[in-house]
Amino acid sequence: MLDPGDDAPAFTLTNQHGEDVSLGETGAAYTVVYFYPRADTPGCTTEACSFRDEWDAFEGHDVEVLGISDDSVDDLADFAAKHDLPFGLLSDPDGAVAGAYDSYGEKNMFGNTFDGTFRNTYVVDADGTVVLAYEGVSPEDHGARILADIEALDEEA
Repeated sequence: MLDPGDDAPAFTLTNQHGEDVSLGETGAAYTVVYFYPRADTPGCTTEACSFRDEWDAFEGHDVEVLGISDDSVDDLADFAAKHDLPFGLLSDPDGAVAGAYDSYGEKNMFGNTFDGTFRNTYVVDADGTVVLAYEGVSPEDHGARILADIEALDEEA
């Protein structure tokens, strides 16, 4: 896991609209970079919808949200449309960006071993520094938890 104070690895990935997105290009005060295993599965849908449901508050705090998985751009487009997700979903097909964030590696499920994306989240400030890090998060109400922690950061500033 990266820790608060670490430099966030730079990246450019393709979003659900086929556009290249780079960390830091939004000019937002904070960028939530969350990694999730698979689009349109129960846990990943719960997590994405938790960010969607807090979207107005995230915008009010000048926060960009970027979800990253190894799904294809087409699968991400379908996922975003199906659940009316207003933020960027980025395709990391080989897990290289997730790997740079210590969020990709060997997983075991139902007796099978495979490489995949871990459910981790980072909040990165406008200078590209990790300010919050969450490992193995629970998808339920994750967006609200991140928002509350960002609000606490703003109060400390």
